[in-house]
Amino acid sequence: MNKKIYYTIFIAIFALIFLLSLSSSVFSAWGDPQIVTKINSAFESIESWILKLSTPAAAVAVGSGVFMKKFSFGDEEKIRTGKRIIKGSLFSYAFILAIDLILSAIKSLVS
Repeated sequence: MNKKIYYTIFIAIFALIFLLSLSSSVFSAWGDPQIVTKINSAFESIESWILKLSTPAAAVAVGSGVFMKKFSFGDEEKIRTGKRIIKGSLFSYAFILAIDLILSAIKSLVS
């Protein structure tokens, strides 16, 4: 068969599954199924675990960047590497905090 036919069949099956899941969740009077609540609680525990782990990881990365700059003894490459480590770790930590802020805002708007 042609690739285009496979693509069309895939899109049709995906659309059917999406519509069935949408209709079952919209018209359901029993609330969320048990698997959905388990998945939601799993994602919430993963999110809290990442936030708890990211703070010490960012502190260690910034500290190693500072020590790399401090003990470079004039080597320009080590100074640049230290600066990149500091900037990258601070950017990553800020990104993780921004994602948490966005997720909590979406969660408050939904519920």
